[in-house]
Amino acid sequence: MSSPTGPASGLPVRMPRPRQPGRHRRPEPLAAPEGAPALVLAVPGRPSAATRGLAEEIVSIARSELPGLDARIGYLDGDDSDFPTLPSVLTHAAEERTARFEQARAAGLDIKEPDGPVAVVVPLLAGPDSALLRQVRQAVMESRIAAELTDVLGPHPLLAEALHVRLSEAGLARADRARLFTVATAADGIILASVGGEEAVQAAGITGMLLAARLAVPVMAAALDQEGSIASVAEQLRSSGSQQLALAPYLIGPEIDATLIEEAAREAGCAAAEALGPYPAIGKLALAKYTTALGIAPPQPQGAPVR
Repeated sequence: MSSPTGPASGLPVRMPRPRQPGRHRRPEPLAAPEGAPALVLAVPGRPSAATRGLAEEIVSIARSELPGLDARIGYLDGDDSDFPTLPSVLTHAAEERTARFEQARAAGLDIKEPDGPVAVVVPLLAGPDSALLRQVRQAVMESRIAAELTDVLGPHPLLAEALHVRLSEAGLARADRARLFTVATAADGIILASVGGEEAVQAAGITGMLLAARLAVPVMAAALDQEGSIASVAEQLRSSGSQQLALAPYLIGPEIDATLIEEAAREAGCAAAEALGPYPAIGKLALAKYTTALGIAPPQPQGAPVR
């Protein structure tokens, strides 16, 4: 029996588990370095309450992965009121960094004047879109702020995972091939819809191969912004034996008007999944671009294994 002050004599006492040495030791949690540049998410498309909610959820995921991260949102088509533009966000970040330095000096602290980039700008794009990327570069130049611009988020296995999840949520794919159940509406051919022309189609095709491996069905990329591309790919899939197609948007969401996805699905004569949206992988990939740019990259986020 135990006494009010602890276990009775002779009974084992549970002690805290010692920290494991060597390679099995759990790594110390990573935190943003003191004075690190801000992560600025460059959000394309027409701003809206839905777009803001999506962007805020993505930066929230990034903050949860890297405590102390200064993460901000700049809109390519913002109004500097409800939706701050990318140049104004960069300018504000620079002003705050200067103010912190001056306050520290005024307090008598002997600190080095900050140098290096004020921010790392991460475009909220799954794949390359030359027009939107040109707009991001122009906004950074107009700000006259030292900022580093990263590449887009894809291709990456985590995006294939996100596409799989969105298809399964729409009832267009099985969530797990290893489980013995069927989905009556599961597609036997996937159209991976991107924007950004031929370059974007080629990049989407890399993620498409990863998605095909997960689903064990053919996946072909097509361009939403090229007339006839969706219909042509739908015809190729059907001529190769696919009977029930599905359209998977290789998009975060804000890049285009959502009605274009609906029109493309009608053109292909099939159902469509939702855009990737604030899937957790998006925030993790945005953070990975940031940390890699600064040379403080944690282990790269890995996709879930193919089931």
